[in-house]
Amino acid sequence: MNVPLILSQFLDRAVSLYGSKKAIYADDRAFTYEELNTRVNQLSHGLKASGIQKGDRVAYLAPNSIEMLEGFYGVFQLGGVMVPLNIRLKPEDYLFILNHSESRVLFVDQDLHHLILPVKDQLKTVEKIIVHYKEEETDETDYDAWLSIQDSRPYDREDLDENDVCSLLYTSGTTGNPKGVMLTHRNNYLHALSTMHHLRVSDQDVLLHVLPMFHVNGWGSPFYYTANGASQVCMRKATPEKIFDALQKHNVSVMHMAPTVLNSLMQYHEQCAPAVEQDVRVVIAGSAPPPAFVTRVEKELGWEFIQVYGMTESSPLSTVSTIRSHLKELPLTQQYRMKAKAGHQMIGCEVKVINEQGEEVAYNGLEIGEVVVRSNGVMKGYWKNEEATMEAIRGGWLHTGDMANVDEYGNIDIVDRKKDIIISGGENISSIEIEGALYEHPAILEAAVIAVPHEKWGETPHAFVVLRIGKTLTEQEIISFTREKLAHFKAVTGVTFVEELPKTASGKIQKIHLRNDYWESKGIAGRFVN
Repeated sequence: MNVPLILSQFLDRAVSLYGSKKAIYADDRAFTYEELNTRVNQLSHGLKASGIQKGDRVAYLAPNSIEMLEGFYGVFQLGGVMVPLNIRLKPEDYLFILNHSESRVLFVDQDLHHLILPVKDQLKTVEKIIVHYKEEETDETDYDAWLSIQDSRPYDREDLDENDVCSLLYTSGTTGNPKGVMLTHRNNYLHALSTMHHLRVSDQDVLLHVLPMFHVNGWGSPFYYTANGASQVCMRKATPEKIFDALQKHNVSVMHMAPTVLNSLMQYHEQCAPAVEQDVRVVIAGSAPPPAFVTRVEKELGWEFIQVYGMTESSPLSTVSTIRSHLKELPLTQQYRMKAKAGHQMIGCEVKVINEQGEEVAYNGLEIGEVVVRSNGVMKGYWKNEEATMEAIRGGWLHTGDMANVDEYGNIDIVDRKKDIIISGGENISSIEIEGALYEHPAILEAAVIAVPHEKWGETPHAFVVLRIGKTLTEQEIISFTREKLAHFKAVTGVTFVEELPKTASGKIQKIHLRNDYWESKGIAGRFVN
């Protein structure tokens, strides 16, 4: 028997087995899975009445709200394609994405509606804008009023193939326009089955949605936590105080987030020491954390730290850093170092690190190559961009552009993006390694390292540093600190002190902005390579 793998089955399971469970929390509201399903059916009926058909794109510009969560399943029942939009883009970005995706309906949160207004008249395919939490003066369709008049009976679903596209996710391009990643039901379904195993998801879990759902479908969390009947807490605006309040109020057991967000929680915990009694798992991706960071999370907060790795083009997760059973006898310091790595491949994924000849690098933690992935989660391709698809998927493997080494136990350690490698005097230097050393300094809150031009060496490392409140450091003290911690050629040669680092909505530090601003300030358009 060959049953198509369709994501709507996940909500069906939750309704069947956990229908009466109060499981979805949004501000002061709580919903059972049956009540969520009713809203999903109303949404599907409303979209059909608006003319949406199988294959049509439906865009969402929303934070982590229940409206965003139910949007996935409401759109999928019609065979529609969900287009989640990053909430931290500019109006011109939305204009490009909405027109390029040919989205027909746009759902937008009232707090974000002002980002659409400047380009509304230039939208070529959007026929209807529906506003969540609409205020009286906003001249658009009110979501709650619109939803309330829709048929609540089970929706007669479209006949779908598991290879039909269900997600169109736009990656933030560093040059040119963003690319639309097409993920299918099969991509997301099999990714969910693998991920929920490795993250130990169960019906006893309470997930606090910290990672934005627009970010690769929240790493697929609306799928595998729903499938397991877990409770889910939606939070439109996440601050450290609100996150700790939710941890206490809802007995939260698991959160997904970027390292910078976890860092802010640690600072809040240092200052306010809120009590969290239950076991908590934090799943982290975005940039490699220093081992000292992992140690602090597990010892000071008492939370389990799980590092994962992936990219939009692979649904996204491909590796996990949990310590395998036969390695738990290793010294704790070595285990913490392992937990800070991208780790080993998840079930259903093949992950290798290869050199320029296409051969696997040695498992010695030294030889650097590019990470390539082959899995059921790898995208169908880029929307309307066959050339970029062929460049990314070559020889049956997705080429990630991430550079890494592999240790003796087969753990992959990301050392940099190709574009972030610093080439100094012919030596390749990992900016991540330098950042790890900087984070060991007790006065440093955040750090990012980029390549800057140098007449003799071509490039040298330069650090952007955010100090902890009440702490002081000089540029020379930081340079000396890195020279003590690292080989001298890896030490930073300059420091810029800043109040904050530019970040994406998911919390990733945007080095591209730091690099471009620095190099432009020096009047240099290219890169020195010595």
